Amino acid sequence: MMWLVPFLACIGLICAEEPFNYSVYNERVIGGHDAKPNTWRWQVSMQYDSYNDNSFYHICGGSIIDAFHIMTAAHCIMGTDPSQYRVVVGEYNLYEDDGSEQFKRVERIVVHPGWNGDLGKGNDIALLKLADPVYDNGYVAIAELPYPGETLPHGYNCTITGWGLMDYEGSVPAILQEAPLDVVEHSVCSQGDWWGSIALETMVCAGGDGVISGCQGDSGGPLSCYTGGAWRVHGVVSYGPSGMCNQYKKPTVFTRVSSFLDWMYSVMDGHEEDNSGK
Repeated sequence: MMWLVPFLACIGLICAEEPFNYSVYNERVIGGHDAKPNTWRWQVSMQYDSYNDNSFYHICGGSIIDAFHIMTAAHCIMGTDPSQYRVVVGEYNLYEDDGSEQFKRVERIVVHPGWNGDLGKGNDIALLKLADPVYDNGYVAIAELPYPGETLPHGYNCTITGWGLMDYEGSVPAILQEAPLDVVEHSVCSQGDWWGSIALETMVCAGGDGVISGCQGDSGGPLSCYTGGAWRVHGVVSYGPSGMCNQYKKPTVFTRVSSFLDWMYSVMDGHEEDNSGK
């Protein structure tokens, strides 16, 4: 599991890393399966160009929250230069041209002012402002969001999606994966044999059955839950256990979107200063 120290470095699913030199196998995402095309239309692939040579690679997921803004995790921000990032919307197979993609440059990065690099302190959320808006080509959609302060009951079924690792051996998927996860309420997730005190009320825990989980590369992506008559993004993938991602009583932990709506709307309205890299 955490072995009490993994937040000191980029371990487990909790960080974006250099691209893996692994082959793509036929195994499924941890406990999940290939998503149907054109289903999770708010899902994006956040990509990074380490050497400024236009060689972008997937590092994290994200969600479209309006035509100009993408929501992701603060820990996915690897550098402060927006030109080193791009966002791909309408993506399905990372290694093929699906004909549905839109490739968008990033103009501005805004990291939550409370983010200090310590995942256990929370505030692991950031917004990317795009240089050009996402347009409706039939393969994208703006994510519905929860109500302010909304929480979900214990056992509520949601879905995690992403291109994260599918097993501990490092198998990476070409096709977007999906997996069902049940919410673990805060009173349970914060118990000592679960995540303890680093599970905050501004987070959502989901999973922990030892079978299904998010993993590295899913960071920043959505936890989508059907509430109020619509699929809504209730969480942003934040952290999980080091080593094997699908460990018992160590659910995937998400930033709780409903706790950050005021800040998000302030950024989207242009009232928040650029504090990328914080």
